[in-house]
Amino acid sequence: MTTDEAESHQKKPGQQEEASQDARPPSPEEEQLRPRNRNSAGLGLSRLFSSFLKRRSQCESNTREKEKLEDEAKAPIADPEPELRMEGEAPPDQHSVSSTEAQVVQVEKKESAEAEEEEGGQHKEADKEKGEEAVLEKEKEKKEEEEEEEEEESGPEGGSKGEKEEKVTQEEKTTQEEEAKASKAPRQPKTMQITITLLDDTLYECELEKHAKGQELFLKVCDHLNLLEKDYYGLVIWETPIIKTWMDLTKEIRRQVQGANYNFTFNVKFYPPDPAQLSEDITRYYLCLQLRKDILQGRLPCSFVTLALLGSYALQSELGEYDPEVHGSDYAKDMKMVQGQTKELEDKMMELHSTYRLMSPAQADLMFLENAKKLSMYGVDLHQAK
Repeated sequence: MTTDEAESHQKKPGQQEEASQDARPPSPEEEQLRPRNRNSAGLGLSRLFSSFLKRRSQCESNTREKEKLEDEAKAPIADPEPELRMEGEAPPDQHSVSSTEAQVVQVEKKESAEAEEEEGGQHKEADKEKGEEAVLEKEKEKKEEEEEEEEEESGPEGGSKGEKEEKVTQEEKTTQEEEAKASKAPRQPKTMQITITLLDDTLYECELEKHAKGQELFLKVCDHLNLLEKDYYGLVIWETPIIKTWMDLTKEIRRQVQGANYNFTFNVKFYPPDPAQLSEDITRYYLCLQLRKDILQGRLPCSFVTLALLGSYALQSELGEYDPEVHGSDYAKDMKMVQGQTKELEDKMMELHSTYRLMSPAQADLMFLENAKKLSMYGVDLHQAK
């Protein structure tokens, strides 16, 4: 074996080791160190290119600084555009960065100073306005004091003038109000004042709405009289002292009268053929009152004997049993049964009245009705024919 072959055998394992090392993936440390192993020509070019970029960035920063100084408060400062970097390029100059930051701080300080100056100017203006208002108020107070002093100096004459002026103004106001009232047309009242003449000649007054119907008024009267059997009664409208009409309870009252005459009478409208069938004593009492009115006004004619009998029952109903110490000798004159009542009729009435014993007023009313229903004109209501 020659020396050359031996050397080749020795080199082969070294070459294999190098090939295996080349086949292994590079470590991160090796990757960081690779750029350093560039050749000298590449390093020179990169240095020239980096110095060129530095100068260019310095020139651009100088021009930008000049533009910023010119447009300090005119436009906001924009962030610098990012520069392209090549591999192996050095970081930007720290001096240029610090100078731009310092300029930004100076601009912010100037803006804050300007804002403070504006606020101070506003406060000063507000203080000036307040001072002017205070001066005006003082001047007004001085004027008022001067006027008061002048009034005091003028004395009673000035006071009398002021009083006269006030009186004149008050009189003018009153005259104007009176004229306005007179010019207004009198309004019709929204309510009606109604007067009802009851069967015992007493008056019942009430107030109803303008559009109230007859039923409402009739119910008020019946409630006032505690009357339950209402079907026998009604309200009369007197067109003249002789002519009468019955109120229609389903219609409005104001449409059934002439003008504003709201005076009516409460009368019996239907005479029961058998008064004993009435259930309420108060109903029979008001029927007796109606028949007494009919006899007195001549609508129900009857003989002397019937008049004396009916008068005695009326005395028993009104006065109770006869008592000579209480009633006296001429008490029948107060009981008017007929026009032109005579002393003979009154004596006969008292004579019959003195004979009644243990007769209640309700029984006396029933006896009155039992005798009155036998009259020929009982329940007959005559009307004049037109």
